[in-house]
Amino acid sequence: MIDSAEKNAPPSLAGDGVLLLDSALMIMGLNMTARHLLGGGVEPGQHFRPERFFRGEGLDEVVGAIGAALGRGESRLGLRAAMTDATGHTFSADCAASPFFERPGRIGGVIFNFRDVDFAPLREGRFEPSERLPEMPRMAYSALVDNLAEGIFTINTRWRITSFNQAAERLTGYRRQEVLGRHCWDIFRSDLCEAGCPLRTTLDSGVTRMDQDVRMLHKEGKRLGILVNTSVIKDAGGTVVGAVETFRPLLEQEQAQDVGDNGPHFTDIIGQSQPMRRLFEMLPDVAASEASVLIQGESGTGKELFARAIHHNSPRRQGPFVAVNCSALAETLLESEMFGHEKAAFTGAVRSRVGRFELARGGTLFLDEIGELKPELQVKLLRVLEQKVFERVGGTRLITMDARIISATNRDLGQALKDGRFREDLFYRLRTVPMTLPPLRRRQGDMPLLVRGFIEKLNVKYNKQVRSVDPKVMKVFNNYAWPGNVRELERVMEHAFVFVRGPVIFPHNLPALDEFAHERLSGPAAADRPPRPGQDGEREAIAEALRKAGGRRGEAAALLGLSRTSLWRRMKALGLA
Repeated sequence: MIDSAEKNAPPSLAGDGVLLLDSALMIMGLNMTARHLLGGGVEPGQHFRPERFFRGEGLDEVVGAIGAALGRGESRLGLRAAMTDATGHTFSADCAASPFFERPGRIGGVIFNFRDVDFAPLREGRFEPSERLPEMPRMAYSALVDNLAEGIFTINTRWRITSFNQAAERLTGYRRQEVLGRHCWDIFRSDLCEAGCPLRTTLDSGVTRMDQDVRMLHKEGKRLGILVNTSVIKDAGGTVVGAVETFRPLLEQEQAQDVGDNGPHFTDIIGQSQPMRRLFEMLPDVAASEASVLIQGESGTGKELFARAIHHNSPRRQGPFVAVNCSALAETLLESEMFGHEKAAFTGAVRSRVGRFELARGGTLFLDEIGELKPELQVKLLRVLEQKVFERVGGTRLITMDARIISATNRDLGQALKDGRFREDLFYRLRTVPMTLPPLRRRQGDMPLLVRGFIEKLNVKYNKQVRSVDPKVMKVFNNYAWPGNVRELERVMEHAFVFVRGPVIFPHNLPALDEFAHERLSGPAAADRPPRPGQDGEREAIAEALRKAGGRRGEAAALLGLSRTSLWRRMKALGLA
């Protein structure tokens, strides 16, 4: 809809023109102002040729801005160019080019804005008479520009918001009418508003800030991690009249963050045995503190579950819970994954990336398999824990570390210290509060509770009505050593659910536990492999059974629920035979 003023205005004074171009510069859409200025010959489906409308140095700047948007995802604002309209009239135009994204990380095309500098699109609203407004393309308020995935807002030199696009509305929860004319810190309420604000740094120094990690508050109070880019806005005389900020949510956060009270609580951890009761008594005090926690236990004992329970019952529960498996990442990428990297820091670093330490700001960083950390990274981690600051790979800016550290391992770190594979100073820094999770075989009395819990969970998953397990099944469970601990029990129960057809699980519904254990421990060349740290619990169980049986393997095998042959194979694989 075009109002009467726009209908009667000369083409060169028509205001903001907006073009939506795809990656091949084919016109996907344009608004009425652009149609007035460029003429009826410019229609969707046609190729946009900048040389038809721009002259001299301005042409090169416009072509460069479009190329930067399509090639690197960069926005360029405040370009001044000589432009010719459909009638042949030449006028001075301010232009801007911004990328839009088909999906996160994939540039779909460019939003190109242009306006006659003699036309003033911004109107007085909440602003005081002495305040100046940024002279720049409106950018927002048209459906085309609002397709941008990034939130965009601008401020004047008095920190009042002068524009706010639809993506900004969606990300913050505020409507445009609520924010125009208000101070930006009243809306975003970020952790950097009082100190370290990227927008303030840009206004004070004129330096463009890229990919700054900020925590802001949604209108409803939810904490949101965003990446921020800031740049100043200058008038035709080069005077700074405001600043622009673009922001987008952290993509990694969607996978790594658990916010609010939806995570595990102490009551979600099943167990009533004496070792578990001791842990439950510790948990409230541990959660309430800021101390570093080292959780030790065999594989499958639930170390991450305990770490999440500590986080979700701590003062940092509204912040992110970010997990890093130190053994699952390539050595060359681990440092970048933990600390982030700047663009071009190494081959393949095509853009800046936020590391897990930044993602965990205001929350908890869980370092799983900490015993696998390489010596050189142990030194860097120790430095971060002591100084509370770090740098991205290839960067020079110091970033404050504001995350609680919880680490976990299934290794014997005491032995690793003796062997020189783990730094003693880092060990004691991480081990302010040690927690040792018991293996399943030492949790007498917890088996019925765990089985009941898995039945309830799997009934929902498989839409079945299983009520219990046969007493013979419980006997098998109680006699089995469970080298994979609770995780293995869950897999066994799920296997049974696949095959059970009635309300009771019988022995024939179970996998062959003896065979699976043999396959896991005695694969190709198992006898030639050195014992793994995760096998320590298996070794202890066999040694205890042999002691009770007076060294008689047949009786020890019966105590463990194994055949004599399988016991021999396990002992050989573990170096006990």
